Amino acid sequence: MSKHRDWKALLLSLLVCVGSGTTAGEVSLLVDTSTGTMTVLDGEAVIHTFEDISIGRYGTSDAKIRGDNKTPLGRFRIGWISEKTRYHRFLGLNYPDLETASRAFSKGTISKEQWLAIRRAHKRGEVPPQNTGLGGLIGIHGIGAGDADMHREYNWTNGCVALTNEEIDRLVEWVAVGTLVEIR
Repeated sequence: MSKHRDWKALLLSLLVCVGSGTTAGEVSLLVDTSTGTMTVLDGEAVIHTFEDISIGRYGTSDAKIRGDNKTPLGRFRIGWISEKTRYHRFLGLNYPDLETASRAFSKGTISKEQWLAIRRAHKRGEVPPQNTGLGGLIGIHGIGAGDADMHREYNWTNGCVALTNEEIDRLVEWVAVGTLVEIR
């Protein structure tokens, strides 16, 4: 194969990856709140789609604040995974993201110190502070000892994305700390 064709193949693969933000072999999650689904992707290839997810009881927001019971929209990464939780398993997201924090700072929802702490955490690849006016402890989790029928019928979380316990067990086979999660 000539260098010219190698360069073209590399450019084509880079262009394909730009659209999703992931490359083949890199797992990511797409949460579609309008259809109530979570899709596990390998690059752009669908591995699995979970149906009937639950989100925040009051829907979604790109300007989430503490206690609003809304699921934040945006692009996040899994920041930690906990198996010791009342929700069976918990995949914590690195919420708040920089865009949300910047908007909140300009509106006076968070202080300059909180905004700077969030920026520092993201720059270092760490989980940002979880105790600001933007709320925290947002993630993907199971239902624990909760009611499976209620899960299928209602959005019931305080802002997280919920799957059944069996589904979250399946999901952890594909994801790790650092996995990209897009909620839209």
